[in-house]
Amino acid sequence: MCWNPRSSIKAEENKQGCDPFAQTQRSKLQHRRARINQQINKEMRMRAGAENLFRATSNHKVKETVALELSYVNSNLQLLKEELEELNSSVDVYQNDSESISVPMIPLGLKETKELDLLVPLKDFISEHYGEEGVLFEKEIKDFMELRQAMRTPSRNEAGLELLTEYYNQLHFLDSRFFPPTKPLGVFFHWYDSLTGVPSHQRALAFEKGSVLFNLGALHTQLGARQDRATLPGLAQAIDAFQRAAGAFNYLKENFSNAPSLDMSSPSLNMLVRLMVAQVQECVFEKMTLLRAQNDFLARLQLAQEAAKVEDVYSLVHQTMTQPHVKDYVPFSWTTMVHVKSEHFKALSHYFAAIALCDCPVPSESELPEQEKAFMQFHVTTPEGPSLRVLLQDPEERRKLGKAHLKKAIMKHEEAMRIHGLCKILRKMDILQEVLSFAHKRSLSKYSEIDHEEDFFETGDAPDIHPKTHQKPEIKPPNFSQVKVTDLFHRLGPLSVFSAKNKWYPARRVHLRRGENGFGFTLRGDSPVLIAGVIPGGCAAAAGLKEGDYIVSVNDKDCRWAKHAEVVQLLKSTGDEGVDIGVITLHGSQAPRAQVDKKVAGMSSGMLKSNKENSRKSLMNSKSPSTLLVWSKKSKRSKKSTYSGVPFTAVGDNEAMY
Repeated sequence: MCWNPRSSIKAEENKQGCDPFAQTQRSKLQHRRARINQQINKEMRMRAGAENLFRATSNHKVKETVALELSYVNSNLQLLKEELEELNSSVDVYQNDSESISVPMIPLGLKETKELDLLVPLKDFISEHYGEEGVLFEKEIKDFMELRQAMRTPSRNEAGLELLTEYYNQLHFLDSRFFPPTKPLGVFFHWYDSLTGVPSHQRALAFEKGSVLFNLGALHTQLGARQDRATLPGLAQAIDAFQRAAGAFNYLKENFSNAPSLDMSSPSLNMLVRLMVAQVQECVFEKMTLLRAQNDFLARLQLAQEAAKVEDVYSLVHQTMTQPHVKDYVPFSWTTMVHVKSEHFKALSHYFAAIALCDCPVPSESELPEQEKAFMQFHVTTPEGPSLRVLLQDPEERRKLGKAHLKKAIMKHEEAMRIHGLCKILRKMDILQEVLSFAHKRSLSKYSEIDHEEDFFETGDAPDIHPKTHQKPEIKPPNFSQVKVTDLFHRLGPLSVFSAKNKWYPARRVHLRRGENGFGFTLRGDSPVLIAGVIPGGCAAAAGLKEGDYIVSVNDKDCRWAKHAEVVQLLKSTGDEGVDIGVITLHGSQAPRAQVDKKVAGMSSGMLKSNKENSRKSLMNSKSPSTLLVWSKKSKRSKKSTYSGVPFTAVGDNEAMY
């Protein structure tokens, strides 16, 4: 199998996924997640059975026993929910191993799924729908199942992302081949909610596709969290990873509806997109701290505004997480950490404002206009006191305003530490505690440095800082075309004809002999070649060929994927004994008789009008395969599908007559 344009060795590595028995910290978390999911599934089955029995029985003693059992089950479910919440809160496992201190990011664990056996259903469908021996396609089916098994444990690197994209693209082919719009295949796809552990199952392939897309976004969050953000390359990779995670969740939100699990519901995905954008904004701020000069006034103002922007986006995330339809299943540690970050970055914005005012030199006359212009757009409201020009040139006025900013910074640092202390899980996170403590002490130290004993003025309330960023986060949608795949079931024939939604009459074997005017039909297109017209009274008409037939074999040679020129060559090499042609006719593909007669009447008998080949676009050229966009079965497929069989009357003018 050729899955992507990279080396075959790497492709094979992609297909294998991670070692499911590897004892890395990340794999241990996923193993715990799988175990908790199975226990939740078991308890929910027990609860459903007990509830049914409770409703069905009229025996009071039985009702009491069942009610007691239900209380035990609900208690166990609550404990499992708390265990899963703690698991989702283990963000430190996904962070990098660098000695540098960075504020932890929030990654997502991967959704778990049950194993799926497609061997019998696909073999049966191949036999019933395609008229082929299902046993002849066992290798292809097993290859697909191996790919799905590997997809369950993707490695935390580029190869893991390629593996998930590869499987997602194969689902595009699987849908076209085996999922007819009117009849379910009878296969259930089982996935567990990543946040609640509650199992869901559906026949719709959209559920499988959406779950894989969710895991693609989740893996991007893990890649972003593991980067060393103390370096510019690490920050660039983290920004890219979180932007791609936001793109995957946003694509899922916009293209899939009526999700059966909470983690893929619109409110949840909206929250995740905003969380990823906020984490990108945080990385942009960290990038600024590495790039900007330490003693430059304008650079410090920019840092303060960048920090205010981070506070702004985290405030929006916190507001989203505390909505009634979201707060019940988002881990409390996530909500708390987002709240902590909001307060922390607000404190930093006031700290850098104070540093700009107190540590940077008074501007010269040439520097003053630029600094005055920047300072006019710095505060949300104009600070009390002298004019901006006087403020910027008077060291004492600068110190007073700087002191007010530091006072606000210290208050916000303390609020961040207070909120942090309310969450038991966050209290165990040493890195976050260290970052908060360091920032608080730094502000206190600076306040002590600029505080004078002879200060008799009361420190005023510093105005808030206007949020502004120099690099707006970009939501990058998935680019599925980056990983090229070949249809595993290629041997069934071109999808333009041989798909689940098309039906055709059983293949007919027609024997033809060349007459004085040739065979008496015109051909058009390729893969497969179409009989575009049949001359009344000619050899082809007498043998039973019809316009709209597709040639699938010539003298027992399979021609479903044959180009126009190949079929022409096979026909030209026919001797006096004639030729056997295998053809199929799609249901409803016959053209109006008048149109065909009109076409045939205008053809020059026996002459080759054109030997051009109709090119067919590759199925996977599209950046975003657009079938299976909703969970509901009624609207699962568009009526204007790109892969529908093309009636011969609608094909272009390239045709040849024989």
